[in-house]
Amino acid sequence: MTHSAYNLTNTTIATMDPDISGPYGLLQHTVITVENGGIGWVGAPDGLPERYKTLPRHDMNGRLITPSLIDCHTHIVAGGNRSKEFEMRLQGASYEEIARAGGGIISTVKATRAASEADLLAEALPRVDALIAEGTGIIEVKSGYGLDIETELKMLRVARRIGGVRPIRVRSTFLGAHAVPPEFSGEADAYIDQVCIPALRAAHAEGLVDAVDGFCEGIAFSPSQIARVFDVAVALGLPVKLHAEQLSNLGGAKMAAAYGALSADHIEYLDPSGVRALAAAKTVAVILPGAFYTLRERQKPPIDALREHGVAMAVATDCNPGSSPISSLLLSMNMACTLFGMTPEEALAGTTRNAARALGLHDSGMVKAGLRADLAVWNVKHPAELSYRIGFNALETRIFRGKL
Repeated sequence: MTHSAYNLTNTTIATMDPDISGPYGLLQHTVITVENGGIGWVGAPDGLPERYKTLPRHDMNGRLITPSLIDCHTHIVAGGNRSKEFEMRLQGASYEEIARAGGGIISTVKATRAASEADLLAEALPRVDALIAEGTGIIEVKSGYGLDIETELKMLRVARRIGGVRPIRVRSTFLGAHAVPPEFSGEADAYIDQVCIPALRAAHAEGLVDAVDGFCEGIAFSPSQIARVFDVAVALGLPVKLHAEQLSNLGGAKMAAAYGALSADHIEYLDPSGVRALAAAKTVAVILPGAFYTLRERQKPPIDALREHGVAMAVATDCNPGSSPISSLLLSMNMACTLFGMTPEEALAGTTRNAARALGLHDSGMVKAGLRADLAVWNVKHPAELSYRIGFNALETRIFRGKL
């Protein structure tokens, strides 16, 4: 044993382990042994292995412990903000109208291109800190506001730097196929060939990419255009995921499922055949209520159909300057329940176990021996409280890689 080993005693644990019967995989009056950044043992006090009995003990006074939360879809690195567009939407302009008028993603592209790496990091960290303060231990960060090779790489470098200056694990996703930049207006295919794919290859060569994403929508790219990017990702050995069926149904989710995508995200317009495709591919459906709320959409994701077909559902903030300026995963959980009818247990699974799956992580998302000791300790009596409260943070403390 080393000084990094200890026992958390007198705990209530929402393990989120489906192998443990009952809602939340809930265990009462239990002990968690943490050693060398991982979970060594979980169980009743009288079953504690002899080798762990002499370790230091930290009495949790019955507090709830969950896996650290995971935000599996963010655009947290970005320049500027789009508060003006917020005002425009309130006056009746639609997301597509704003985008076609040169706003939307393109306005953030201009600000991001003009910002230095130091500027982007400084703008991102307050948002990251807000997530950490709510018990988040892992975030995914996408590029996609550069739309040129230099700025896409700049964004991914900043994403990597976040994990070096904050106690949080970062997964970086290449999203070069996010929008067509003004200099390629009307030439989406040329942009894919001349910028997006070369940027992906350069980012991979620099070790900056954990997954590849795209925006499959009428205002962005068609399934066939995204498929060309995905073909390169597969050749590079990178997993894929997709913004799909957010504003219309182009069949992007089915296409992503055919590539064995980690996740299909948004999916408000997903049809029954798309649901079946996700189920067959074991692709996670990432539910993003923040964008639905901010854009005042009416088409809800098909939660009942996803549930019926056994599609794992994750929940994320979609933190971005335009369509989801939210940096609270707890609020996103509440919205998923209130707006879409998910249960509090589904919301917590969506920000732990299923969010880990959406990032291709097999060492996180549950309180289970052999996984990382990334944990959140809450001042609540029942895990449903995490989704129930609005604007209230019940976090007592967070454990990251075993450090209390």
